[in-house]
Amino acid sequence: MDEKFDAIVVGAGPSGNAAAYTMAKAGLKVLQLERGEYPGSKNVQGAILYSDALERIIPDFREDAPLERHLIEQRMWVLDDESYVGSNYRSDEFNKPPYNRYTIIRAQFDKWFSQKVREAGALIICETTVTDLIMDRTRVIGVRTDREGGSIYADVVILADGVNSLLAKKAGFHPELHPKDVALAVKEIHFLPQETIEQRFNVGGDEGVVIEMAGKITQGMVGTGFLYTNKESLTIGVGCMLSDFKQQGTSPYALLEQMKSHPSIKPLLAGGEMKEYTAHLIPEGGYNAVPQIYGEGWLIVGDSGMFVNAVHREGSNLAMTTGRVAGETVIELAARKKPMSAANLALYRKTLDDSFVMKDLKKYRNMPEILHGNHQFFTTYPELVNRAMHTMLTVDGIDKKTKEREVRQDFRKKRSLFGLMGDAFKMWRAFE
Repeated sequence: MDEKFDAIVVGAGPSGNAAAYTMAKAGLKVLQLERGEYPGSKNVQGAILYSDALERIIPDFREDAPLERHLIEQRMWVLDDESYVGSNYRSDEFNKPPYNRYTIIRAQFDKWFSQKVREAGALIICETTVTDLIMDRTRVIGVRTDREGGSIYADVVILADGVNSLLAKKAGFHPELHPKDVALAVKEIHFLPQETIEQRFNVGGDEGVVIEMAGKITQGMVGTGFLYTNKESLTIGVGCMLSDFKQQGTSPYALLEQMKSHPSIKPLLAGGEMKEYTAHLIPEGGYNAVPQIYGEGWLIVGDSGMFVNAVHREGSNLAMTTGRVAGETVIELAARKKPMSAANLALYRKTLDDSFVMKDLKKYRNMPEILHGNHQFFTTYPELVNRAMHTMLTVDGIDKKTKEREVRQDFRKKRSLFGLMGDAFKMWRAFE
């Protein structure tokens, strides 16, 4: 293929699709390359879609996008071995269109999004692996693929090839991943009748619920679990830092199996048929792990750039936003006939710095380091909080003042007064 393009996008996930669609819609000549059989072929799991990010790209997406349920309730659980302490937020405001969050099945959604990219005018070629970036000294001028005569040229290349970002690492743009900056997550989809899901989670129609979980389900490792409702299935999963898995020697599958047997989780899955299982890496190093995301003739978007807000479990919105902003940057430079140099593409980073993407990542920049060094937040505190609730809610003839004293003594015995004060300060630092 000797043809030259305005832009080449490597990858057809949410970030790559957002970039390709944005540029193609503006009339640029765009090529998108995907190594899967079709966009989404590598994704079987459910996920959460944040509508604001997609609405800024495709305003009328709700008309035909394959959406599962709109979320009206958020539950947050802190678990010990046999119980949980939780909080709920359920609002009728979330039950009024336009809805803010949806559950989706990625394989279906990515396929739909890719079709929109085609309709916008981009050329999409699947079952094609990009093996190298073509360089003119320090400038990227195209890509080399595994197809015959597979050198393709463009003014700019956008890397949306996932957390591993092999191309960026090979070219020296992206350092080797540190296990402490990456989580390994496993997910399953359990199929249940729609009526059973609605009764079990107290929802109707297309209403949905998401449960975020932390505590002893991760066996002291830094991580979280989750469960959310699709139309006729439940997505359940757990993820922990790769460094912790390596240190403990625990398998992700064993961790998920133990989590599913928890007394508070097992009844929610009862009667379901597990048909799909997947494992994947998630970049969770936060702000301090974001690499250089632009250079001479190239940009990095989505998971490739470590754009995940692990504290709020937000990923797809950051992916689509970074893809859109990258596309808009290229459009602006092309309209002004400016070269795709590092100096000009720096506009991409500046725009992200002014957006919620970098502001949110920067807000929680201390969180990864604090959690890595303080595993008591995933073991001791869940036990203490659950035991305190059990003590206070047990009616056994002991007065409440004595019970309160017992709870305080329990906390001091496990962590000491200075330990408690130190932990409180660490969490304040993490959220400042």
